[in-house]
Amino acid sequence: MTSAAELTAIAVDVARDAAALIRTRRGDLIEHAAAPMHSSAVSTKSTPTDPVTVVDTEAEAAIRAHLHRLRPDDAFLGEEDGGSLEVPSGVRWVVDPIDGTVNFLYGIPAYSVSIAAQIDGVSVAGAVVDVARSIVYSATRGGGAVRDDGTGPHPLRANAVSSVSLALVATGFGYGADRRRAQGRVIAELLPRIRDIRRVGSAALDLCMVASGAVDAHFEHGLNPWDWAAGALIAEEAGAVVRTPGPQSRGGEGPVTIAVAPGIATEFLALLDEIGASGPIS
Repeated sequence: MTSAAELTAIAVDVARDAAALIRTRRGDLIEHAAAPMHSSAVSTKSTPTDPVTVVDTEAEAAIRAHLHRLRPDDAFLGEEDGGSLEVPSGVRWVVDPIDGTVNFLYGIPAYSVSIAAQIDGVSVAGAVVDVARSIVYSATRGGGAVRDDGTGPHPLRANAVSSVSLALVATGFGYGADRRRAQGRVIAELLPRIRDIRRVGSAALDLCMVASGAVDAHFEHGLNPWDWAAGALIAEEAGAVVRTPGPQSRGGEGPVTIAVAPGIATEFLALLDEIGASGPIS
């Protein structure tokens, strides 16, 4: 039976290859479209503000083919071409080919490839590649989390912050107007109680930022499994306290995903309870 460490190595290799493809194809997309947001290579998903590009679908197809060659009997769940949310027996790969598509289109260097291997709905291996900076974050359940910027793997550890009032908190917002109104009300309650908010635009990178100490906490409503499957494992293995929706949960306004440095976890979770942000938002 393949070990979790071997699955992590596969996730890292496949994610690196996908990131290289994305960097090349973004250049092609920009070269052939003066206004990439309005190119024929761009369509929308849930709302007009929720884009998907030909590069998203090409990258997921390449990832799917690569994993199938290596692991032909494994299940697959991807953001673009789907798969069942039902938890299978054996290994399931959960993939977001470009997490942060809006950033990708606008040239904001904060978008990622996220690949996780799950067993019984639990992530046991994961890799997130910061595409623009060529940084690889990875983790194996029970084996810790590392960051590799090309100089070799370096262990990750969440910050030792001890007060929520000093916490730098990452979050994200949905694409539907009603959900954004509800999320805006939550932020209005939270902002006076913490150091500041960061909205990077890639949940997978946000979770890796908790792992690396670049932020102290991340929370976001309505994430899908492909958004958090790899990043949440990386944050957890770096010592963060992590809460995720169930493996069959689809986004919507639904359950919140949380990763928080251990020294403020109790206080931060209590604060989210107090402002009505720890459960689904209406």
